[in-house]
Amino acid sequence: MSRISGPLLDRIDIHIEVPAVKFKELSSSATGEKSREIRNRVIVARGIQHKRFEGMKHIYCNADMGTKEIRKFCKIDTPSEELLKMAMTKLGLSARAYDRIIKVSRTIADIDNSENILPQHISEAIQYRSLDRELWGIECFKVSSI
Repeated sequence: MSRISGPLLDRIDIHIEVPAVKFKELSSSATGEKSREIRNRVIVARGIQHKRFEGMKHIYCNADMGTKEIRKFCKIDTPSEELLKMAMTKLGLSARAYDRIIKVSRTIADIDNSENILPQHISEAIQYRSLDRELWGIECFKVSSI
């Protein structure tokens, strides 16, 4: 990972560390959320996005948005803006990373069936950007410290 440049990492929307699953967890009889339930939430979110971008050329989902569409469809409130500002400053994120965080936040809000992007959506999206900064030796922003 240390050979990947920052500008290249900025072009990846989500990067998270996935640790190995412990045997005890693998052999447990406890069940998690069913794939069918997750799939249904994703289908609903994609439907929201399809409706949002209806009639727009070459934009079918949040990932396709450019700067103009981000400004139109991804308005954030003051607490969300402050949270994002703090993260950008502490993590030293680029303008490209800012746009990616906003688009991922919009998707998280869609999955949450929320019309507005809320601070918890911004917070979750920021956490998905933290891995590359940890590996580059930059102190990672802990959203829970806000």
